[in-house]
Amino acid sequence: MSKRWYQENKRDPWRRQAKSKGYRARSAYKLLQIQEKFRIIKKGNNILDIGCHPGGWTQVSVELVEDTGKVIGVDLLMTSSIDGAEIIMGDITESSTIERISEIMENNEFDVVISDISPRLTGRYDTDQAISLELSTMSLDTAFNQLKVGGNFITKIFQGRGVEGLVESAKRRFKNVNRYTPTASRTASSETYLICQNRLLNPRKGSGNSAIEEVKIHLENIGIITENGMNAEDETVVGFRKYKKGKNG
Repeated sequence: MSKRWYQENKRDPWRRQAKSKGYRARSAYKLLQIQEKFRIIKKGNNILDIGCHPGGWTQVSVELVEDTGKVIGVDLLMTSSIDGAEIIMGDITESSTIERISEIMENNEFDVVISDISPRLTGRYDTDQAISLELSTMSLDTAFNQLKVGGNFITKIFQGRGVEGLVESAKRRFKNVNRYTPTASRTASSETYLICQNRLLNPRKGSGNSAIEEVKIHLENIGIITENGMNAEDETVVGFRKYKKGKNG
């Protein structure tokens, strides 16, 4: 851990405020600011938090839905229990995790799906942004499958190549899609949030695929994914992308 990172975090007012209010992460204020602007979550809602660790967004969700709502947090990492929420340690893409969620929900649908999921950062922006894109797209597919018609979805995205494909996939599935950067986000960060409201009954015309498939097609169309048969020494595989060295970053 660098001295500079330590000093910046020590001065971070959002981190200090989160600690004083009992939130597990400064990111809690990002969700609070999204809520203030868009009113995504209502009292009594059922909420699914994908990639919930360490639990800041889950804590805020519990506060917003109050006693009449239900909040489920899912993460690959062990997350300490949160009063008023069900925490599942598991992979949201695996059927066993979905089955566990269905059991808790008694097969009811969610009103809101939220995801502040991030990759384990490598320090290489292209790599981190590519993995983040895949995680956000996976969250979009999960949200569409779990949400009731009219439901809402929030996910974090990092600006970069391929993001427009994700935005278009979201627009096929939700009536309203906006990008929003809370003031609690770090100034130097390229992160923003995709705010998707009013899930449609079916994806709009032109979408017969999953969001993952649509984004992959988008990446192929803009020349980011290479064709098969390329020499392995000339490519770097990241998520569902293959970058030619020296061409795209």
